[in-house]
Amino acid sequence: MLTGRSPSAPSSDRVRPDVAVVGAGPIGLAIAWRCALRGLRVVVHDPAPGSGASAVAAGMLSPVAEAYFGERQLTELLLASAARWPAFAAELTETTGIDIGYRTEGTLLVGLTGDDLAEARRLWAYQQGLGLPVTPLRPSELRDREPALAPRVRGGAIAPTDHQVDPRLLVPALRAAARRAGAVLVAQSVRRLSEVDAEVTVVATGCGAAALTGLPVRPVKGQILRLRAPDGVAPGFRHVIRGYADGEPIYLVPRVDGEVVLGATVEERSDTTVTVGAVQRLLRAGIDLLPELAEYDLVEAVAGLRPGTPDNTPIVGPLPDRPNVLAATGHHRHGIVLTPITADLIADLVLGGVPDPLLTPLRADRFDLAGVAVGGPEPTMEGDRWS
Repeated sequence: MLTGRSPSAPSSDRVRPDVAVVGAGPIGLAIAWRCALRGLRVVVHDPAPGSGASAVAAGMLSPVAEAYFGERQLTELLLASAARWPAFAAELTETTGIDIGYRTEGTLLVGLTGDDLAEARRLWAYQQGLGLPVTPLRPSELRDREPALAPRVRGGAIAPTDHQVDPRLLVPALRAAARRAGAVLVAQSVRRLSEVDAEVTVVATGCGAAALTGLPVRPVKGQILRLRAPDGVAPGFRHVIRGYADGEPIYLVPRVDGEVVLGATVEERSDTTVTVGAVQRLLRAGIDLLPELAEYDLVEAVAGLRPGTPDNTPIVGPLPDRPNVLAATGHHRHGIVLTPITADLIADLVLGGVPDPLLTPLRADRFDLAGVAVGGPEPTMEGDRWS
């Protein structure tokens, strides 16, 4: 890392950057912002900032609802990052004057049928066992909070600390903040890491990191719908709603401008085709939970690719045998909520050279990379769009 030069030292005639970030999604831009704030010379490479997974993401900040069996270390990371979001959002808004859609009403967790509720209660019991704030609610209590919920809903719970942000507002804000701090954005694709000339290179290209680094990052397809309340009014509900409807897991995220994000499928595929079957399942489940959605406009059906890893945990930190190449990828469903902590961990590592203990379970060398050319000839990629 940059242990041999103070970032405040006078620059020489050469303009070699201290840090090159490949990928300008939320994570790449946040890393650039944090590094530039520390006085480092930063360049960000991406031909189309924010055009990857973040353009499709719903923006839920849900460390509690996303606490799943067998992922305790990941849950701890999600909680740590979510705790940074209030200050992160406030600083970003103050710096740029851009509203990023940060909302704190909380998340309602619901089950439509008896079987749905039984499945949900099993997960809530696990989450409560971790000490997470999940409070069961009777059907009447659910409808007191959200009268638009269908009478058929059998029960639910509230996770009051699970919030939301709008990724399509977040990316422009992070671009503006990074630029204001002195980072330079270059609209070009990186096909090989050898094309990048910097003291430290950070690969934040989502699924594209596999081709650039050889890391085991795979695409996980997600199809999502965007609806809009009629007559330009706000949706008829305020909370993020997550749950099961006849076995279909879905979420509904309301925006103040009338938009509702309805998602999402999880498919082990690498195409971005929108399928009729997925649209049908999502709409049926959404309307079963919130009947008023039948009167909303369907304004977008889109698919994106989440960057998954073999253990569903991100890869953050140096590549094996390449200490000046840092990965910040593999965030799967959690890229938005993990943006603040990933940016801070990478910026601290670049500047200080000492890994934070939080990086230990995120190390790239936890995988068996035998036969993968991580330290050898660099593979190519066609683009770095999935950040």
